[in-house]
Amino acid sequence: MYLISRARVALNAAALPFLTFPKPFAFTGPHAALALCRQIAATGIKRLLVVTDGPLLRLGLPAPLIEALEGAGLQVEVFSEVEPDPGYDVILAGVARLRESRAEAVLAVGGGSSIDCAKAMLLSHANNVHPSRLKGVWLYALPRRKGLPFYAIPTTAGTGSEVTIVSVVSDKVAKVKYAILDPKQVPAMVALDPTLMAGLPPQITAPTGMDALTHAVEAYLSTTVSEETDDLARSATASIVRSLPVAYADGQDLEAREQMAIASSLAGLAFTRAGVGYVHAFAHQLGALYHVPHGLANAIVMPYVLDFSKATCAPRLADLARSAGLGAPGASEAELADAFIAHVRAMNQAMRIPDKIQELRREDYGTIIAHAFHEAHGTYAVPRYMVRGDAVALLDELMPH
Repeated sequence: MYLISRARVALNAAALPFLTFPKPFAFTGPHAALALCRQIAATGIKRLLVVTDGPLLRLGLPAPLIEALEGAGLQVEVFSEVEPDPGYDVILAGVARLRESRAEAVLAVGGGSSIDCAKAMLLSHANNVHPSRLKGVWLYALPRRKGLPFYAIPTTAGTGSEVTIVSVVSDKVAKVKYAILDPKQVPAMVALDPTLMAGLPPQITAPTGMDALTHAVEAYLSTTVSEETDDLARSATASIVRSLPVAYADGQDLEAREQMAIASSLAGLAFTRAGVGYVHAFAHQLGALYHVPHGLANAIVMPYVLDFSKATCAPRLADLARSAGLGAPGASEAELADAFIAHVRAMNQAMRIPDKIQELRREDYGTIIAHAFHEAHGTYAVPRYMVRGDAVALLDELMPH
């Protein structure tokens, strides 16, 4: 099975040099979101649907943006039913609102769930299909129509969804998450605005930031990398290691917030081309089964997966350590790899991220492993493949004492 998995990954990797992925134009810096709103208005669009979540709407974060859009002559409607890990019901409700509004474009404002929901809504609406029909890689699907013009304003620095070809959707009944991968989901323009992230509490800043770090690290450890993805991943890693502790300690530090927003997008660009790995494969199952927030699950799982992978990717981990300024002068590659993993654990501990999954139950091991292997094997170009015993050992480490 693992030889077949490797062959499938090799086949996917062989196609990568011939593929081009769109990159959105990014407005960056304080009040970049208002600049994006002005640019949306300049396109001549008259009807816009804003996709966001209820708590964000009640906090009033989208209000100045809606006011700016309406002041520029746009008719704006709001779909605020987005929930964490959006499922079919939410996406289909959004599609219905999109039709009713007769919107000419969509603006997502929020975290990864809002942006992912908007992506799935647009693709489902454009192709008149249930979101479950969109599962998987666009290369293996019938040609799809592109959705309406799409713009995104992330309010967290974590998922990088504003620049990726990926949206993650939950099947609430089956208790699984799956990815829709299609370049047609990438926004045309985005705004990386630190002023919208300044109010994030530390308990949100930490796991979302570690989510971005996971993207960068897994992209760098992939076996389908390029010079471009390596540059993006190293830059994102160094920036997150430097800026996340500052943003966690002082949410009003706009420089740290801006650096985190940029790093999150860089990591998103890296993994949308090089892929992710076992951290995501297992974190997705923990989120689907136990509703562990995705960034938190990634943060907890990452050091354990790095321990497992280290035997075959120590030089790459050493590269990341050097990029982030970690390790003693003259340290060996093995020592630098250990230093990097130790620093990930130290960051988690300093930001009060636990090292166990409290909800984890041994009776769920079979389901978690089966779904994680289905996601990863033949899809993710990981440096070292697991067998069942490896996965059981990983889950045992994550189990609370």
